[in-house]
Amino acid sequence: MANTQLSCRYLIVIDDVWTVRAWEAIQSVLPENRCDSRIIVTTRIENVANACSPASVGGHYIHHMKPLTLEDSKKLFLMKAFGAMDARYPEELEDVMSDVLKKCGGLPLAIVSLASVFAGYGSSSGSKDRWVTICKSIGFQMESQPTLEGMKHIVTLSYNHLPYELKGCMMYLSIFPEDYEINKDRLLCRWVAEGLVPEKRGLTLMEVAESYLDELVNRNMIEVRSCFDAYWKAESCRVHDMLLEVMVSKSLEYNFVSLLGGQYAAISSYDRIRRLSIQGGGGGDGDDDDTRRSNQESAELRGKKKKKKTEEGGAAIDGVDVKHVRSLSIFQHGVRKLLDHLDKFALLSVLDLEGCEDLTNNHVRLICRLYLLRFLSLRGTDVSKVPPEVRKLEHLQTLDLWESGVVELPETVTKLGKLERLHLRNKTSWKHMWSLPRGLKNMRALRELGMVILGGDAQVAHDVRQLERLEDLKLFLHTEKISGNASVVSELAVSLSKLYSLRRLIIEDHGYYGGRYDVYRGSFILDFLHDLISPPRLLRCLKISGLIKCIPTWVGSLTYLVEFRVCWARLVDDQIFGALCKLPNLRCIQLEWDCYSGTRLVARTTHSFPSLTKLRVVCGAANPKVFQFEARSMPKLETLHINFARNRERSIVGIEHLTKLKEVQLTGAKDNDALDRALELLKADISRRRTDNSGSNQFQVSVQYWWA
Repeated sequence: MANTQLSCRYLIVIDDVWTVRAWEAIQSVLPENRCDSRIIVTTRIENVANACSPASVGGHYIHHMKPLTLEDSKKLFLMKAFGAMDARYPEELEDVMSDVLKKCGGLPLAIVSLASVFAGYGSSSGSKDRWVTICKSIGFQMESQPTLEGMKHIVTLSYNHLPYELKGCMMYLSIFPEDYEINKDRLLCRWVAEGLVPEKRGLTLMEVAESYLDELVNRNMIEVRSCFDAYWKAESCRVHDMLLEVMVSKSLEYNFVSLLGGQYAAISSYDRIRRLSIQGGGGGDGDDDDTRRSNQESAELRGKKKKKKTEEGGAAIDGVDVKHVRSLSIFQHGVRKLLDHLDKFALLSVLDLEGCEDLTNNHVRLICRLYLLRFLSLRGTDVSKVPPEVRKLEHLQTLDLWESGVVELPETVTKLGKLERLHLRNKTSWKHMWSLPRGLKNMRALRELGMVILGGDAQVAHDVRQLERLEDLKLFLHTEKISGNASVVSELAVSLSKLYSLRRLIIEDHGYYGGRYDVYRGSFILDFLHDLISPPRLLRCLKISGLIKCIPTWVGSLTYLVEFRVCWARLVDDQIFGALCKLPNLRCIQLEWDCYSGTRLVARTTHSFPSLTKLRVVCGAANPKVFQFEARSMPKLETLHINFARNRERSIVGIEHLTKLKEVQLTGAKDNDALDRALELLKADISRRRTDNSGSNQFQVSVQYWWA
């Protein structure tokens, strides 16, 4: 394997390198195989560029990015401000728009930032005065010297024009390290727990928080990225590092956040610390690190900091008064000393220890003394036990134990009457789950619950209906305990019918036989779904995993359904597409392992799919062998993802009928000739679309290979 890799040619793109030392660390592990491999590095720092491109006979291989032309700048501005490159706008705005674009100097971030500000003031007649006022406030930094400082000025201007309630939400992002992927739900839950989101009539706090995030995304302040995990579409948030730099400056100026660790060698000089973020990194990189800090911190900001060396990776807080800290976030290792004194943070409402390797079960006992906690994340830690004292956290709203070492929870967890979100999944074995206990009916504030398993207790199945606010449920059925006990599934059917607030549902057959799990040997226990008297009408996402004779007929009545996933069902003929094709809002279908037993899966002309834009087929089983699309089938499909795995008989037929296609993703083994044939077919169709006048979209193809 090693020899094979050394003989391969590679292309690697490394974005945003800050230090020479970082480049040297990367370069040291790259093989010199003389196969014309290429490495592309982006950086803002001249000496890093020089280090990445040593002088040769032909000189440096450095490409200096040129600013956008005035024409392209205007297109970008119109797209971000008015939604289209050729958008119409009042003629009176033409001159001021030209002035704005000149001051932006062709820098995309500056253009996007200002466009989001102007979009907030509209383009109606009479808005010119507002535009002129903003244009004057830009100054001449960008026009005369489009440097980083000028960019900061424009980004700051974008922040200053935010509504008051959004400014706190933006400054809150300074808690997270640079380039950190922030889980969307994690961010929203923290906003709520911190009191940054006010109550609004008719909306939950999470819905208000989501509207705030949408507004910031629309203003190009936050970027949201999506990917598919084992359950739903996972979304994460990021901000441009320059925007983050401005948020850090604002946060420190107003004592909104205190930072320690990594490039922040000391806590700010304010007496009261309200939100403490201990960031990753355990030391500097010499002169290069100093260069980076000089780019990131103004002299005034550095003057506010006092140097405070620490014993453990920059995270000890000896001599710092923590009694006013409301929020503690840790993003680095080597913080055992701090964790040993968690009980001193008496006023904590948010404790985020996601991925903290130093956390132990003893520390969780200390956490259970923090009476005011609203948000607690132990996600990704090695904690294996939650003590009965957790009942003392009576204000807790979010308990995140996803991918932790925890399997079971104490019965006292049912005493948490304000708990809204409980996420539990063991990091070493997903097969072992928390069994829903009696007393579940006391947790009536729950909105999100998973992953949990239902055993043979009909009373627990009955109590599920008491969770009237439940919106998200990941429920697994212990087949061995339930088989032969009809009362459990009949009670569950009634309970699911009464969960009127349910938006997302996973329901899975979790077969257990002779000490091992085997879905194939399970009964058709999920057939109880056909007996739902009235399905949850507001469902947006539904996943059915396990043997079932057919998709329940009521699925065809879910007018709000956006995403449907099916796994292990072994359906045939039109039992999938025929059951779903009339749903008015269905945008995504995902077909997973062994969901279909027929050899040919056909999207027929009669399958209208009025809104479907994404089809992901990730099943790796023998069937289906053929994916066929008839004329006028899936008329709005934009993204098609098919996994060929090692199936050498798999093929795609009728790709030319997908006229709105924009992207095709193929995955599979590197030596699978069926995948190669499909790739050639797609290339031929792309060429055909370039030459004919059928009106079909051009589309892109990407391939992700497995090693043979």
